[in-house]
Amino acid sequence: MVRYTAPKNRIARKFGINLFSRAKNPLLHKQNPPGVHGGKRKKKSDYGVQLEEKQKLKASFGMMTERQLTNYYQKAARFHKNTAEIFLQMLEMRLDNIVYRLKFAATPFQAQQLVAHGHIQVNGKKVDRRSFGVKAGMVISVKEKSKKLKIIENAINLTSRTVPVYLELDGEKFTGKVLSLPALSEIILPMEINIPMVCDFLAHGA
Repeated sequence: MVRYTAPKNRIARKFGINLFSRAKNPLLHKQNPPGVHGGKRKKKSDYGVQLEEKQKLKASFGMMTERQLTNYYQKAARFHKNTAEIFLQMLEMRLDNIVYRLKFAATPFQAQQLVAHGHIQVNGKKVDRRSFGVKAGMVISVKEKSKKLKIIENAINLTSRTVPVYLELDGEKFTGKVLSLPALSEIILPMEINIPMVCDFLAHGA
């Protein structure tokens, strides 16, 4: 299991957004990107722009690895239609992401840990694989013994985040249900990302 361990604040400052929903906003004291003073940045090449879009997408889903992102793209490309939409849907329907969207975790990294440590169930059975693909109709729940975990209680009570329309949450029972596969317009990313550009970049590098 690959886990991102590099400084997260550096990534957040690079893209100018509190990307990982951290309580201590990393932008409060160092608003400029790492290594840049006065907010001046050199104009990027086409390759640089594509690369940054890909990095933004990886960061938006809890710092996925290059291999993971490429594998998802290759699977989506096999459908030979709407590759960008299918690609994004696959990322959105990862179990760790659904746990985060249901507010069982305050950050994507907390969601990854909850799944990996066996606190999450799918249709009543423990699933500890973060990349597990959730499907419409599945019920995601917190294991009975884990419902008293403070990080879960605090996350569910957060008023700054809402549950997407394609999900249904029962906060009192610590359960959620996937109502449908999300439409492209229902997938809310933390920042603007050109998904077709990322697909084009991966197509030439995959």
